[in-house]
Amino acid sequence: MMDFYTFLQLLTVSIIATAAMTWFSYFMSKQFQELYKEPVLLSFVLSKFKMESSVKSEKTMGWLLHFLIGFLFVFVYHVLWVRDILPISILSALLLGAISGIIGIISWMFIFKISNHQPQIDFKGYYLQLFFAHLIFGITATAFYSLSLTFLILAKTYVTI
Repeated sequence: MMDFYTFLQLLTVSIIATAAMTWFSYFMSKQFQELYKEPVLLSFVLSKFKMESSVKSEKTMGWLLHFLIGFLFVFVYHVLWVRDILPISILSALLLGAISGIIGIISWMFIFKISNHQPQIDFKGYYLQLFFAHLIFGITATAFYSLSLTFLILAKTYVTI
């Protein structure tokens, strides 16, 4: 069972890591004049499912889904760390980022296939930047998770809810 402090820790770490990854994707999108923006692509995919929703709702859902997936990745990282399956280190950050990148690429291939959404993008370029975006995600998540452990220990010691 996850306590309130751990939930807040994972939520905060996931928001920071997902934001860093998303910033990288937006930066690469601008640099290469390609659509590499995961939340935008998610909203396009959602529109293909013909749900009775507005474009604004689909955009919001794309963003929420993107951050929810980031939270799920950080939760898995947390489980691996607290069970001592992996150490909290730069090497595990790179490993987790690389594995997450591969999962992300396979997931997007599947998403594009089941949604019949074939955006006019350079798929090889998208998947390559997605891999590096997940490396950034893994490094950022690991760094902020490590930093947050100190705050978590202090909060559990000195704050009661």
